Amino acid sequence: MSERSIRVLVVDDHTIVRKGICALLQTEPGIVVVGEASDGAEAITAVERTHPDVVLMDLMMPGVDGEQATSTLLSRYPELRVLVLTSFTADEHVVGAIRAGAAGFHLKDADPHDLIAAIRCVHAGQSSLDPLAARTLMSRISHDSRADVGVLTPRELEVVREVARGLSNQEVAQALYITEVTVRAHVSNVLGKLNLSSRTQLALWALRRGIVSLEGDA
Repeated sequence: MSERSIRVLVVDDHTIVRKGICALLQTEPGIVVVGEASDGAEAITAVERTHPDVVLMDLMMPGVDGEQATSTLLSRYPELRVLVLTSFTADEHVVGAIRAGAAGFHLKDADPHDLIAAIRCVHAGQSSLDPLAARTLMSRISHDSRADVGVLTPRELEVVREVARGLSNQEVAQALYITEVTVRAHVSNVLGKLNLSSRTQLALWALRRGIVSLEGDA
């Protein structure tokens, strides 16, 4: 039996953009669009109704914007994966959405194949960062933690490096020859030490500290 398709909800207030994304996703094997929403309030209702795995979240929307919707949804559904889509690398709402727990962010004009890969990536429990947006945002996000690399043990640093490269807990465990439970414990400890709340923030922190690079590892 094949694996269950990834259930995706598309949220964007521009009908043409939303329909275009849906049309793209509907041609992709293993991905099914379970709903659409034109603002944050509709997104919250749609998630309750359709139970998606991944939400593609626009940020600049009337009423309840994408940042507010992301915060509300992830407080209610911690296992939900939110992938932010934005037209602006300097959008302050991106910072807020990442702090709220968004699993990644991509620019709307990114290559469609990159968007598909990002959906699969965040669904697998990894972070997905658009390189151009990451260059702009990593210094701002990393200000959430001014901790030095020295606060981490050598093993924690190894885990951080693998997480920042986009690996899931299972993949980190395989790479470092430790159990997945141990990886989860290390990630939790690291987030606590650095005063960060998500793997995406951790990846940006690691980029800022030079632990990984956008050109190679990340």
